[in-house]
Amino acid sequence: MKERVNAKIKFREEFRPFAPVVLAQEAPRYFRNININVAKFMLGTFAATDLAKKKAPAVVHIDGTSRIQIVEKNYQGRLRKLLQAFYKITGVPILLNTSFNLKGEPIVNTAADARRTFYRSGLDVLVVGNHIIEKKYGALPGIHESAIYS
Repeated sequence: MKERVNAKIKFREEFRPFAPVVLAQEAPRYFRNININVAKFMLGTFAATDLAKKKAPAVVHIDGTSRIQIVEKNYQGRLRKLLQAFYKITGVPILLNTSFNLKGEPIVNTAADARRTFYRSGLDVLVVGNHIIEKKYGALPGIHESAIYS
């Protein structure tokens, strides 16, 4: 996954690590000696367990650590729901967390920025608010249409 994200989206050096976002109640199975206040805001790194190295290798740095962000039970945003859905489907309560921008560009700040970056990257799906935008590919190379679902 790390190589795919670097090649299709980030266009950056292979050695640069990605960070995990993880459900707080599952985090101790994947990372050691977590300081909750540090991990809520990605302010430090924690040693990855063998389970993290096996199930989420794209978010484990070469030194065996990860700069994690935990999402606690009382978090009311969509991120928690996304993590829970992914966990239910895959059995892994971790997602790769990175800024939404292409190499050399500022972080996406508006829906228009998000769409422009989406079409210039190798992403297949973009979710903005309540909208899902998918690239559709036909027999000829390139994007032929996109669908927006609400």
